[in-house]
Amino acid sequence: MNYFTISANAKASFIEKRSEFIGYIAPVKTNNEAVAFINSIKAEHRKAKHNVYAYILRNDNISRYSDDGEPQGTAGVPVLDVLQKRRLTDVCVVVTRYFGGILLGGGGLVRAYSHAASLACDAAHIMNMCLCHRIRITADYGMYGKISYLLPNFDTITVNSDFGSDVVLEVLVLTEKLEALKKEITEATNGSADITDCEELFEDFSSVKNFS
Repeated sequence: MNYFTISANAKASFIEKRSEFIGYIAPVKTNNEAVAFINSIKAEHRKAKHNVYAYILRNDNISRYSDDGEPQGTAGVPVLDVLQKRRLTDVCVVVTRYFGGILLGGGGLVRAYSHAASLACDAAHIMNMCLCHRIRITADYGMYGKISYLLPNFDTITVNSDFGSDVVLEVLVLTEKLEALKKEITEATNGSADITDCEELFEDFSSVKNFS
């Protein structure tokens, strides 16, 4: 149930037969956010010949694109295709083209817009958003070593550690590994550790070795 998105805006550009192609990518969650991003790029590049775009939203499975004056199927579709092949969602890409006076032909346009979109994706930090649980583990100090030894085996992410009268760890664990982890901790601590399931959510697991 995981999905891929990006953490922040990014851009990249290249020149093809004197035409400049600038690829922009941004994280968006709604249609309004996508439209606002597209309009901001258009406003920044009013003199550009074309501002082609494509975006995919997870909610309602929305995907839209525009050739913005380029021959049908040579611009927006290739950009959308890049996003689909990379399994990216909740993202919007705009490719701005400053025409250099040399026609690229249909195949040349497809390659150029695909390349610009790919460069923008490459410039962004990709996040692997996985369905997980945030759990709170409370234990005495004598059990801390056993618990900390177990956690990496379940590809967890520790988001907070509190060393007060007891050790309190807040940990993200993949939904499919939750019950196994709880069982291992309970057995390792002879049931002395308290495990509270705080919430189920999507979080970025791209930093975990098995998900990078």
